[in-house]
Amino acid sequence: MIRGTITVETEICKGCELCIGACPQESIQLSDRINTIGYRYALLAKDNCTGCVNCALVCPEGAITVYRQKKSPAKAAPVAAAAK
Repeated sequence: MIRGTITVETEICKGCELCIGACPQESIQLSDRINTIGYRYALLAKDNCTGCVNCALVCPEGAITVYRQKKSPAKAAPVAAAAK
């Protein structure tokens, strides 16, 4: 499974909740805290982000950055030893 995470620039987030509706994993919610411009800001609430980027695409402020973990290389099948 692909893993991801997000960062939110809390000082520019206006709490519009578009990212919450766009997240298929339901990983995002609004904070109970308020930023310096008076809005509750988005944050990653669950550790099940897949890095799908939907939240960043719908954010009108560009406040969300998505990070994905690199896929691990496929495990090579064991090579059978040659019979002597």
